[in-house]
Amino acid sequence: MEPALIGTRLASAAIGPLLKKLLATDPPGAGLTGSAPKVRLSGLVSFRGEKRTLTEKDVHKLATTLVERARDGHGEAPFPADEAEAMAHALGITLLALGDLDMDDVQAVRLGHQALARLLRAAAPAPDGLSTDSVLCLETLTEWACLHILEFFTQRSTFVARSLVEQTRGQSELIAKADEIIRRTPRTDGRDVEFERRYLAHLTKKHGRLTIYGIDLRDSPDRWPLDVAYLSLEATGAGPVARPGDPDRLQDREQAVTRADLALAQHDRILLRGPAGAGKTTLVQWLTTSAAAEEPADAMDYLQGRIPFVLPLRALTRHGERLPSPDDFLASAGCPLTPPEGWADRVLAAGRGLVLVDGIDEIPETERGRAREWLRGLLDTYEGNRWLVTSRPTAVQDDWLTPEGFTELTLSPMTGAEVTTFVRRWHRAAGPEAEPYEKPLLDALRTSEQVAQLATNPLMCGLVCALHRDRRGFLPRGRKALYEAALSMLLSRRDRERDMGAPSGLVLDEAPQIQLIQRLAYWLTLNGRLQMDRSHAESMIAEAVPAVAEAAGHPPGAVFTHLLHRSGLLREPTAETVDFVHRTFQDYLAAKALVDRWDIGVLVSHATDDQWEDVIRMAVGHARPRECAEILRELLAAADRAGDRQKQLRLVLLAATALEHATEVPLEVREEVLARTARVIPPRDPDEARELAAVGRLVLDLLPGPEGLSDEEAEMVVIAASHITVDAAIPYLARFVTHPALGVRAQLVWAWRRFEARPYAEAVIARLDVTELRFVLPQDEHAAEVLRLGLRPERLDLGDAVSDDRVTALLAHGNLRELFFRPASSSALEAVASLGNLEMLSLALSAETPWRLTDLPPAAPLEWLYFTFLPEDGLEGLARYQDLRHLSMGSGGLTAGSWREMAALPRLETLVVSVDALDSCPADVVLPAVRSLQFLPGVRKSRSLAPVAAAFPALRQIFAMGLAFRGAEHLPPDVQTYLS
Repeated sequence: MEPALIGTRLASAAIGPLLKKLLATDPPGAGLTGSAPKVRLSGLVSFRGEKRTLTEKDVHKLATTLVERARDGHGEAPFPADEAEAMAHALGITLLALGDLDMDDVQAVRLGHQALARLLRAAAPAPDGLSTDSVLCLETLTEWACLHILEFFTQRSTFVARSLVEQTRGQSELIAKADEIIRRTPRTDGRDVEFERRYLAHLTKKHGRLTIYGIDLRDSPDRWPLDVAYLSLEATGAGPVARPGDPDRLQDREQAVTRADLALAQHDRILLRGPAGAGKTTLVQWLTTSAAAEEPADAMDYLQGRIPFVLPLRALTRHGERLPSPDDFLASAGCPLTPPEGWADRVLAAGRGLVLVDGIDEIPETERGRAREWLRGLLDTYEGNRWLVTSRPTAVQDDWLTPEGFTELTLSPMTGAEVTTFVRRWHRAAGPEAEPYEKPLLDALRTSEQVAQLATNPLMCGLVCALHRDRRGFLPRGRKALYEAALSMLLSRRDRERDMGAPSGLVLDEAPQIQLIQRLAYWLTLNGRLQMDRSHAESMIAEAVPAVAEAAGHPPGAVFTHLLHRSGLLREPTAETVDFVHRTFQDYLAAKALVDRWDIGVLVSHATDDQWEDVIRMAVGHARPRECAEILRELLAAADRAGDRQKQLRLVLLAATALEHATEVPLEVREEVLARTARVIPPRDPDEARELAAVGRLVLDLLPGPEGLSDEEAEMVVIAASHITVDAAIPYLARFVTHPALGVRAQLVWAWRRFEARPYAEAVIARLDVTELRFVLPQDEHAAEVLRLGLRPERLDLGDAVSDDRVTALLAHGNLRELFFRPASSSALEAVASLGNLEMLSLALSAETPWRLTDLPPAAPLEWLYFTFLPEDGLEGLARYQDLRHLSMGSGGLTAGSWREMAALPRLETLVVSVDALDSCPADVVLPAVRSLQFLPGVRKSRSLAPVAAAFPALRQIFAMGLAFRGAEHLPPDVQTYLS
């Protein structure tokens, strides 16, 4: 029967007096004085207290009357006749629960009759043995009874007085809370809004163009619009990553891969490592302009509303000054705009900042500890912002910022596909005259190991393109020759190519310019700096000019101006400072100056300083055979004196990598270096493996196996070989295809992206045992090879560059057990629903990709489920996956219903969820099997652990880096917490 019809039967004049018997009479007043204490519902009912007028038996009689009246009348009875007595008993118990509620009449009225009825039903024992119709009727009866009871409450003489008092108190509390919010929330007045508009426009202009070194040909721009030139690179995790669904097994740390420009969408704080020229500063530019843009590029909208602060450390500590406070950020970074007083503090206090600290490696090692303390102070003061810190790989130790909640990532070398993309963009930007050279260079990159080894990062790739065009298709052999050719092009040929004449009033050949500029490079490197005062640079050039014959006849000031504006190597980041256009050119020229001065002791004494590694390698390239031998022997001697393996390994491998740069080296010295390198083989861990790979091609002749190697040793040598991206590495890697260890075979699949797709597929992928092996297919060409070879892996990891057609074909065979998927569109999801054997599913979706829980296979035995954004229909229906053990979800609000769905999963052991989701968790929800809980950052940074302890009674681990919790005493003593 409809609830409205039951209400009609209960709404007669006889029902009111009947229910009024449940309530006691009340004295006047509001219950404010000590003689009139605040009255709870237990004091308002007539069946409790010393002056009760009803017994519990009377209440049951009243309930019987209500049930009879609900049943009487015309039409269909709302419940079976033989359940009337049970109905009356259940209703009586529910009404008696009115005396157990801890609230007063004003609070009850504020709740409303439906919410009050729900509380009564929850406080009373659940009805037993009633049919569905009877249960529904009981709910309706309770609601109508509550409606009458609340009506009586509003008629009590004390109600109006108490309501006014409660309203006054509530308004006072609200005003106090609003005042506190106003006090804590920075005011954004019109001046702030107007300034931010100007500031973001300034950042867009300043950082919106990218210099590609080497594009300085006739009619070719030397700077590109960043949104055209930017090439998104991958970043890999810097620490071991637990394999989803199997926490006891670790992947190679590089298998946690993300797009570098999207990493801040997943992590609030990142320390990003990368070698010189890898694209760290370009990434900072891209993040800055994406945050400043009115319409951000694809997937970059997560930065909208963020205010970027670009803080190049080389500029902030030029004289060893104290690092700036927020109010000095803009002035220290060379921004000409003057913000309203306190503006930066207001932005950061509101959690709106994007703080980009560029170049930890570009300040002296002695100052890096001070920089970390400065950063800690900012992190402790301001919450809710996003932070990126960049560094060369070895500038700071592992986990340098991990206690502060930073995730460490490393920029990956450019893959073959990325190099191809870069070359095509370069030739398109360089203009029509460069077009004929594009295909020959792409062919050379595919067929020549020497050429491919040069083009490993954006800087070197740009130089290779420029020199290939400049030399009409001929490239220098080796890195030193590449730099020499680049300097020749910049110093002596650029103006001549452009018919510039002598715009500065004088003409200097290449050699005297190098002699003068290398003095600046020497001073900067020796003092651990990347910038110097313009006045100091000018005085150094003035002192050197008389000794350089070709320059001696010119005024020193004119010579300095010529070098600054016409050499292509120097620039003025501010009106008072000078630096090199790229760190690599400084290192190259400093190395030349050190060899010219024969400062071998200086070189070796700095051999363990990360800022000197490239300088030492290039010094070997500049040195004559005898000098080269001395440098290498000194490095090996320093390794012998080193006190620990890490320093020994670093020095030995530095000597080995320097061999690549040597023009000529005595045979006995070469053999000695290789023999010492062989002693550190096989490497002990992935870090050592990658360091070993930096030695290059010659390491392949030293790597053993697979015979005689343990599983772990085999995996380490495969990691090393897979980072030597030359064709000669493929036959070596192919020797391991029958290796039984899963870690070895997984690394062979992972390395595929570093080599040309088809040759590697035929030599390695086609011969692998696919048992338990996850196939990582980042590009469409890899997916095409799997289909061509007829492989049917049970575990797939598909990148967003794989086309929808190939996704559908790969998923069609239906026997997949694990799928890691980054669908480019919602249509790519359609094939997922048919995967009835799926045990593990990861959906790395963008915020713009709509999806529903119904897109998943309805009857799959899922044990592990991950998604980055909540489905449109919430988590309704999740409970059908009763085998689910691990659940991880990204951003999005959870409802009480979502929590109840998770509570219905009996085997759920691991949960990853936003910390803000705790706000919607009902007090009565319990997830009894969850042992490991990870909180992702949310709006609120401080939380109580009391509700966590109540909702997760079996909890053993809590991960919440970057969050603050209180109330740890609520947790069992054996719970491990990983909090910052």
